[in-house]
Amino acid sequence: MKFILALDQGTSSSRSIIFDASGQMVAMAQREFRQIFPKPGWVEHDPREIWATQRDTALEALANAKLTANDIAAIGITNQRETTVVWNKKTGEPVYNAIVWQDRRAEPTCAELRQQNLGAYVAQSTGLLIDAYFSATKLHWILEHVPQAKKLAERGDLAFGTVDSWLIWQLTGGARHVTDVSNAARTMLFDIQQNAWDPKILEALSIPPSVLPDVLPSSAAFGETTPAIFGQSIPIGGVAGDQQSALFGQACFEPGMAKNTYGTGCFMLMHTGGKFQQSTNGLITTAAAQPSEATRFALEGSIFIGGAVVQWLRDGLRAIASSAEVQPLAESVPDSGGVMFVPAFTGLGAPYWAPDARGTIVGLTRGTTVAHIARAALESIAFQSAALLQAMNRDVVAAGGVPVSELRVDGGACVNDLLMQIQADLLGIPVVRPAVTETTALGAAYLAGLHVGLYKNLQDLSRQWRVERTFHPTLPRGQANERMHRWEQAVRQATAA
Repeated sequence: MKFILALDQGTSSSRSIIFDASGQMVAMAQREFRQIFPKPGWVEHDPREIWATQRDTALEALANAKLTANDIAAIGITNQRETTVVWNKKTGEPVYNAIVWQDRRAEPTCAELRQQNLGAYVAQSTGLLIDAYFSATKLHWILEHVPQAKKLAERGDLAFGTVDSWLIWQLTGGARHVTDVSNAARTMLFDIQQNAWDPKILEALSIPPSVLPDVLPSSAAFGETTPAIFGQSIPIGGVAGDQQSALFGQACFEPGMAKNTYGTGCFMLMHTGGKFQQSTNGLITTAAAQPSEATRFALEGSIFIGGAVVQWLRDGLRAIASSAEVQPLAESVPDSGGVMFVPAFTGLGAPYWAPDARGTIVGLTRGTTVAHIARAALESIAFQSAALLQAMNRDVVAAGGVPVSELRVDGGACVNDLLMQIQADLLGIPVVRPAVTETTALGAAYLAGLHVGLYKNLQDLSRQWRVERTFHPTLPRGQANERMHRWEQAVRQATAA
């Protein structure tokens, strides 16, 4: 039996997971690394630490599984998206820290692009809104502010990449400067319909094309590791940004299939097949993981505060001592007693896009207890996700498609049975939790396995996907609609200030 090594490079830690051919987890290793905050609104990582922790966890996972490089059919990589690394091609050294997706320093550049009326063009080409979240303006900032960077870039001596490109460069000893379509799609520099870098946006940001990586399908020959790392070479066969990788790991291969990841925030993606569809309901369009040259797209919505609301109950309100206590506390009351909690601690993301909204709790009475607030906090995750799916369905139906018939779920908070039942009740469709919830790493493993022939096709992968539990809706639709109406009223109050 051959195994696949998945490198899962996240925002706060690097993990390596080994899967067997049936998609079962064999071993895992994880290491955290520093979060660097030079100024308010600035977030950085040391690229050397990213590489060191990723390499070390890979070696540790192999040791834990008692395997060698000879047992590994291929490596798959999934990564935090949008985070930007620039390094010197000759020395291999970063010219600056990685600027993390959360970083807001490039907002003035985004404002300039909007003033140049480039918003509609950027949306049509990249599927994205002009925002400092994406890589383009982070790269522009490095070229403009790091001494000698612009001159080195114009001379062809610098390489830009999202985290996957940086890892591949290191793994291959500098032999390959590549990325995949799903990561390229998060740069705000990539025309996702043409699968090519956009010269007009590059010119607007004074970015020399020579700094850009080659773009491959998500299942492709990304290179081979140098023998020095693992004792012998291992092919790198799959790469995808974390959310697209989770969509793939959930076997959402067909139009209309959707997944929601319940983490610190929530990320919902719906596959739209080969159709590039711009949202009129506050979502973005992105490239889905592409197992072949054929373009594949998805609609995406991001919720800023998902599971983080439970952390606030623990650390801010001190209502619970550990996150695991939230479910029994919330279950100690039959409902939220009319309390609605809008956790807009950092504004509201899709589909509202209200950056000035602030956290709001409404419906308090003398009878309200901390249990009601805990239940309302859990419900807020489900309400936000339901609003996202409703927005997606409106886009799909307007384009002549069919609404989503089930929602596949993953992420840390999906283990909360009460939350999943509330979600099913609000949506009115089944919420399906898979047996393997490490779907982000699994997606990268599947993409790599496809490339090296461990799996024949997508049908092979669909057959491997297993259900652990399905949550069926029990709430009458009239009551669910009334609850969504009250949620929208609470959102209006949160955004009124």
